[in-house]
Amino acid sequence: MEKNTRIRYTAGFIILLVLLAALLLINLNVGSVNLTPADIARILFSHESDTVQGHIIWDIRLPRLIAAMILGGALATSGFMLQTFFANPIAGPFVLGISSGAKMVVAFMMIFCLSRGFHVNSAAMIIAAFAGSILSMTFILLISQRVKSMSILIICGVMIGYICNAATEFVVTFADDSNIVNLHNWSMGSFSSISWENVQVMTIMVIVCMICAFMISKPMGAFQLGENYARNMGVNIKHLRLELILLSSILSACVTAFAGPISFVGIAVPHLAKSLFKTAKPIVMIPAGFLGGAVFCLFCDVIARSLFAPTELSISAVTAVFGAPIVIYMMLNRKR
Repeated sequence: MEKNTRIRYTAGFIILLVLLAALLLINLNVGSVNLTPADIARILFSHESDTVQGHIIWDIRLPRLIAAMILGGALATSGFMLQTFFANPIAGPFVLGISSGAKMVVAFMMIFCLSRGFHVNSAAMIIAAFAGSILSMTFILLISQRVKSMSILIICGVMIGYICNAATEFVVTFADDSNIVNLHNWSMGSFSSISWENVQVMTIMVIVCMICAFMISKPMGAFQLGENYARNMGVNIKHLRLELILLSSILSACVTAFAGPISFVGIAVPHLAKSLFKTAKPIVMIPAGFLGGAVFCLFCDVIARSLFAPTELSISAVTAVFGAPIVIYMMLNRKR
């Protein structure tokens, strides 16, 4: 049994790594400007960045695919933590309104700063998104204390998301036209306009959160078996809940700050990873979910860029097309 488990885990990680490598190459080759693999290899190995082709590779495509990989993995990890926290397979940052709360506060800050000519840096975006995430999460936790049914809790989370979206649209209505354009492009969800500075900030944030997630993977595994079991194993439930809230909020805030709200990744990818590895152990699911989220977002991003090129679809629309059927199947299968 242990041998079969190791083989399954090894095969699962190999599949994810092969898919990730293939999608990285595809994302480098796909774009409005046709570049041959030989041109891309020459630009990468010679560090050619002063030509038009070099600028496309180094300043546009590379930051974009790295951002899609990092933020996709962060979103899937955040979704897995929320599913563990609420013991619900359809809990996720988008469904519970956490992404919408982050979007609302970031929109307020962007309109306020842009209307006064202030520059909005990466740190300010993350802080604003984190504040919005915590605000939404606070409402969810308050509701969860009064509501025992998880289905009602999910509905309340969806309603909170609608309220945050309505508040965002209300503010946008009275914003300047130039601010509306900037906010609209961001609010639809996209990995475009990602700079190397953004990549550096998000990489640091996500690496720190992933290390913290690995450190609490054993208490998370005990928590999955029930609060009483976790307490008997010496797990501090209050501290663990706080850590899960903070880590999932920071990860989802980081995604929203740089790429806008992205739907269904946090729900669909953990389910796919569990089906592939036949386990829900956090020590396996955290890296598997991260790789799965990276693969899923890279795949959706190349579809968004190439399907109706040169017109680009929002990444959230593409993830919904592929993620929603997975969630529907998951719920029907769970019902059976």
